[in-house]
Amino acid sequence: MRLRRGSCGTRGARVSRLTQVAVAVASLALAASACGKTSSEASEDEGKDDKSGGSSKYDDKGIGLAYDIGGQGDQSFNDAAYAGYAKARKDFKIGGVDMEPGDGESSADKVQRIEQLAKQGYNPVVGVGYIYAPAIKEVAAKFPKTTFGIIDDNTVKADNVADLVFHEEQGSYLAGVAAAKATKADHVGFIGGVDIPLIHKFEAGFVQGVKDTNPKVKIEKQYLTEKPEDGGFSSPDKGENAASGQIESGADVLYHAAGLSGQGVIQEAGSQKVWAIGVDSDQYKQKALAKYKDYILGSALKDVGGAVYDLTKSVVEGKPITGEQRYDLKSGRVGFADSNPKYTAMKDVVAAVEKAEKDIVDGKVTVKTTP
Repeated sequence: MRLRRGSCGTRGARVSRLTQVAVAVASLALAASACGKTSSEASEDEGKDDKSGGSSKYDDKGIGLAYDIGGQGDQSFNDAAYAGYAKARKDFKIGGVDMEPGDGESSADKVQRIEQLAKQGYNPVVGVGYIYAPAIKEVAAKFPKTTFGIIDDNTVKADNVADLVFHEEQGSYLAGVAAAKATKADHVGFIGGVDIPLIHKFEAGFVQGVKDTNPKVKIEKQYLTEKPEDGGFSSPDKGENAASGQIESGADVLYHAAGLSGQGVIQEAGSQKVWAIGVDSDQYKQKALAKYKDYILGSALKDVGGAVYDLTKSVVEGKPITGEQRYDLKSGRVGFADSNPKYTAMKDVVAAVEKAEKDIVDGKVTVKTTP
């Protein structure tokens, strides 16, 4: 069990094993008695007293967030969700708890984690990743007054569930355009974490973007594992090895959709002085990757944090979002990060990406969702 806290107080409990939820709650209570209130508790009271932030009628405990494989610190998917969680807590002055997945856990473990969050009074409760679909479906039926959110899955249909999904292929198309314009070898690479339909969307968009820009460019494609439990999203060493192989084959721009494993891709690309393209978060800005940021051309953005924030805002304001919410380029929740000055200096690359974005938004280009 780990709790994120300072000497007196906490930024919100982060629990690493669901079986220790009761211990975590007790620990927070002890912290409150020793140091005053935890920040979660203080935030709740502040939110109820605030008359200007739209949260005065919000009586729930705060937001509950359950991470996907790789957990917080992946510099990508989970960290994007955390950013939305943290912003929502700050803006709406509410409490919150974020929970890590256990190693080798079962489906029953996920059900228990989601149910514990609902039982403790968190609202909304958000599962970060499609792996939570069965758990959200089961628990949402037991807690009809709680709003649940699930990211990257649209199969859970219930009056109190929001399916938060994205047009990942659109951001990946922009990554493909950038890669095709930036490569000097006419040779690029795609590395997917796990061979599943969701990651196929990233591949499809990237390949189409490359080919629409320059059909002569060769594309290396590789998936790290067949199943999530085999570490495709959580093994930087696998990402590093895959990147090394693609660079050896001649690729000089690598795009990954591999979660925590993508750190290995970026590190290897940076070490070999070739371009890497990040995913989900703006990986150029990630502190853990600062050593390699000069070689991060950009990132295909997927604003998971924005989706988490939107859902929380709707609950706090008493008008919960439910049903499928699909974010795209037009909504601004999908895009391509341009933080690297070396990227913005490549005027022809930037112009090509901007034109591609406009063409997609205007309906002139339809991006494929399967390879």
